[in-house]
Amino acid sequence: MAQIVTINTREDIFPQYQNTPIGDLIEYHNFNKHFFISDKRYDHAEILIGMCMDNRKRLNVPEKFAYVLRTGGGNLRASEFKVSYAIGVGGVRAIALIGHDNCGMANLKAKEQKFVDGLVEVGWNRTAAQDHFNHFAPMYEIGNELDFVLTEAKRLRQRYPKVIVAPMMYKLENNRLYLIKDDQENHQSIDQTA
Repeated sequence: MAQIVTINTREDIFPQYQNTPIGDLIEYHNFNKHFFISDKRYDHAEILIGMCMDNRKRLNVPEKFAYVLRTGGGNLRASEFKVSYAIGVGGVRAIALIGHDNCGMANLKAKEQKFVDGLVEVGWNRTAAQDHFNHFAPMYEIGNELDFVLTEAKRLRQRYPKVIVAPMMYKLENNRLYLIKDDQENHQSIDQTA
């Protein structure tokens, strides 16, 4: 069973993520680790962050620290070339996949009428708007946010076996990052990046 784990101290960060860009991300965001006065300056991205396009979230990270892909639900399936670019050309060896609570890409079917009506309001033909929803909604539906993040993390780990992939959640109520612990899965260790 998956658990969302609160990260209040550096010691709460899972051992496989400590002293990695995943741990740095958590420290920058949750603990307000000062990156302007730090000795560490980034001349290239060390991590790829995949997160939702939702406007209610903002990460506290230093300049040049990360590639950030913002897509509906943090769904990277349609952005895989960009992920590969960040890894192959950009040299990143860590991916933070960040889902969040109350995501608009969960249960898209319930938003169908609003979606279609909204497009019609800006000039779309109703049939075209309905066809648009019917064609794309199945590709972008994420279902349960927690389950999606875990499934997508597993897919990315299989696709990029030497890259650390950390499934995470962002809670809108307090703007903090949480790690996800899944007892059914073997967690990656740092030595996989070698």
